Formats: sequence, structure tokens, C-alpha cells
Amino acid sequence: MIQISDTAQTHFRKLIEREGVPGMGVRLSAVDPGTPRADARLEFAEPSDLLGDEWAVDCDGFTLYVDALSVGWLDGAEIDIVPGTAGTQQLTIKAPRIKGEAPGEAASLVERVHWVVENEVNPQLASHGGKVAVQEVSADGVVLLRFGGGCQGCGMADVTLKQGIEKTLMGRVPGVTAVRDATDHDSGHAPYIPRGNAA
Repeated sequence: MIQISDTAQTHFRKLIEREGVPGMGVRLSAVDPGTPRADARLEFAEPSDLLGDEWAVDCDGFTLYVDALSVGWLDGAEIDIVPGTAGTQQLTIKAPRIKGEAPGEAASLVERVHWVVENEVNPQLASHGGKVAVQEVSADGVVLLRFGGGCQGCGMADVTLKQGIEKTLMGRVPGVTAVRDATDHDSGHAPYIPRGNAA
């Protein structure tokens, strides 16, 4: 079920009335669902823009159309208009399921490691233009990673591995016993901190 506040409905109704297009509504869809990059997109939709398989939510003076493939990801979403800075108003969309749900205890060690790497580790490394990929998870809990982007060849990769990634994985994923680096750091093209410059 998607909740759209009365304030948001009034806001959209006024915008649609201003457009003056018969049958215009608002379409809601999930972009990159199930990933850390997931986001919700709202856009005006004329009748000719619709595919016909959207879920329709009757609102005050217009229809909210939910993209059929996005319905599961957007279940429980809340759309509202809240006060912003300097007296402005800001549209907010809270979609608690859009990035997916962390695997439960019954999930395999590999699934749980991949989840933490994609949803916790890589978003942090992205600030330095870096990333890691899981190469292997052994039966005894050793995780083998390959650094990429700004982390490949970075002089601080060892510190990132031991003080950041290993601590995160061992703390968040029961069963991880060690984290090792399988990267060819000599072939890094644009390290965040070149190896000779690390303090």
C-alpha cells in the first residue's frame, strides 16, 4: 500500500490543473531497485505515456500510477510535502523496501557477505572513487576481495582492508573469519593515494 499525504495530493492536483492535459496523472517508479543506488521517480504521465499494466491509486483529483515492475519495491512507500529551507516546501518519498532487504540468518554466507559489501562497504569507498568485488568466500569463512577504481593501487588499501572492510564484515556477518586482498595493485590506473605517497 502506498500512502500519499493530503498535502502532496493537493500539490500534485494544482500542478496537473495548471498543465491542462485531460487525464494527466502522476507515475511512480523504482530506479535501480534492490541496489544501493535505488531511488524513486515521480513524473507526470499523460494517458499516452502509460503502458496499461500500472497499478492505479485514486487520489483527490488525479490518479497515481505505479509502474507494475516497481510495485513490490514501493510497497509501504510514503509520499509527502514537508517544510524545506527558507520557507520552501520539499517533496519526500520514503520507500523502505526499495534497496531490498538484508538477507536473514538462513541466507548463505556468500549472500550475506555480498549484501554487506554492496550496501555498506562500497557506498563508503565510492567517496574515494573506489570499490571492491567479492572474488571468493571459502567454506572456512575467508573472504577474498578485489579492489577497483581509486582503491586499486592505493597506498592505503591495506589499512582500508584491515581497519575498515575486515572489521565491518567480521562484525556484521557471523561466519567471516578473515578478509584478504587478491588485487593486482601494480596495474591500478588512478589510485586515490599512490603507493609511494602513503604515510
